Amino acid sequence: MGSPFSGAAPYYARHRLDHGEEAVAHVAAVLGEDATVLDLGCGPGTVAIPLAPHVREVLAVDPDPEMLAEGRRRGAHVPNIRWLSGDSTGLAALPPFGHVVMGRSFHWMDRRAVLAELDRLLPADGVVVLLGPSRQPPEEPWEPAMRRVRARFGVGKQTAPATYQATGLHHHDVLAASPFSDVTTACWERRVTTGLDTVLGLQFSYSYSTPAHLGERLEAFAEDARRELLADNPSGEWEHVRQTEVVVARRPPRG
Repeated sequence: MGSPFSGAAPYYARHRLDHGEEAVAHVAAVLGEDATVLDLGCGPGTVAIPLAPHVREVLAVDPDPEMLAEGRRRGAHVPNIRWLSGDSTGLAALPPFGHVVMGRSFHWMDRRAVLAELDRLLPADGVVVLLGPSRQPPEEPWEPAMRRVRARFGVGKQTAPATYQATGLHHHDVLAASPFSDVTTACWERRVTTGLDTVLGLQFSYSYSTPAHLGERLEAFAEDARRELLADNPSGEWEHVRQTEVVVARRPPRG
């Protein structure tokens, strides 16, 4: 079975917004400069590359070879990242690590099983860190227009089996019932302006509308999306708020 993100890597790297300097600095402070960190589901290095200068080493692990290749290219100047092929089902086969970070990847996994395995593998002070949108993020302002386009092309949002949408259990709920139930959160907001080309590029970074998924309909999808988006907003620019929530999950203190 191919990767759900086949063909998406360059669009993901170019058009997905990073998590922001403040959020990465917060994660670095939690982990410490001597940390060896597993970035599980690293994609093209969205977390690994900015985090690496603040820690001893990052093990950047992803099952998609195109994502790893894009990460190696973008992170060629960062010496302390190891780019490794793997996924959440093979954690025990990875080199040792002291902490785990996941940026918008946890929902693709069997979350309970992963946390149970991390409880076995992480040292006593090891933490699990999630970076992504908050529990109820604001809808992106171009979404109404893109929903109409996706409906015309029969492209529906894919829901991974472990997502909040599929199970009703948000990451916070899963963590609360796990060995890592001591949870703290911090959230940052940024007001950003996103242009038409980025909105279009974002569509090809999503698992349900990658170039591989659309195939020969890719150009027609892009043209239809461009028309619909400009009809909705002729300026071709959208101002909106982007959130990054950092969730730090520890084992509760004993005694």
